[in-house]
Amino acid sequence: MSVPPRVRSRLIEETDLERVVDLLVRGFPTRGRTYWQRALGRLGAHAGPRGLPKFGYLLECGGAPVGVVLTICSSLPGDGRPAVRCNLSSWFVKPAFRTFAPLLISSAIVHKNATFVNVSPAPHTEPIIEAQGFSRYSDGQFVTVAALARPPTVPGIRLLDGCRVPDVAFEAAELELLRAHASYGCIALWCMTPERAAPFVFRPRMVNGVLPCTELIYCRDLGEFVRFARPLGRFLLKRARPFVIVDATGPIEGLAGFFFRGKRPKYFRGTRPRLGDLAYTEIPMFGL
Repeated sequence: MSVPPRVRSRLIEETDLERVVDLLVRGFPTRGRTYWQRALGRLGAHAGPRGLPKFGYLLECGGAPVGVVLTICSSLPGDGRPAVRCNLSSWFVKPAFRTFAPLLISSAIVHKNATFVNVSPAPHTEPIIEAQGFSRYSDGQFVTVAALARPPTVPGIRLLDGCRVPDVAFEAAELELLRAHASYGCIALWCMTPERAAPFVFRPRMVNGVLPCTELIYCRDLGEFVRFARPLGRFLLKRARPFVIVDATGPIEGLAGFFFRGKRPKYFRGTRPRLGDLAYTEIPMFGL
């Protein structure tokens, strides 16, 4: 009598990467092999917290890969001490093994003291995500022409390339964050008052393939983005990107624009993330 092959979940190792690419191409065929090779290359170069997965988890049956979930684990600037966040990304299981998908996700969310986020759930997976203990923290997206915001009340504001060192007070961890995201193809900027430098990251996007815009990837808080929206918006307008997309729970006070409820909602499990912080997620790192 033959014994059925064992299905198990385990960490992805360096030697698994080509087989992982094969799975991801099958699961997300519109992305292509080069896209996934670049994504895994960036994961390999990313310095995540010690003890957390480097790439994610593989589901195996009899030694053959049948499922995958990528994890982007990061230590982020926070109040008092860095916060650990893990972005679950690119979840795919072959159809014949879908009943084992919870085993894969259970492995990925087992780590204590980390907040888990899903920033690109397919609509049909949202009930599954909620059943796994995830809750929404962004209900949609707000689109604004930031250049039309009110002028800042603080005089002497300057913008500086995010890869450069400001000549006013700044956080070293934020300089590292800006430089990393510039290397991913994002627009990284310091907005400087005479006293302090505020970090901002925007990802260039084309909506529906025709409308040039940017997506807010990182700021200290949305109030700071509202405060400096006009100079930031003028900078982006000069680069032919007048619209800025911001994750939100409704219209943003102080900015003119439109809120699209249900557009690209975001989910979390753990400590509620800040709106305006998608640093080191698949959106800037993979170019989602």
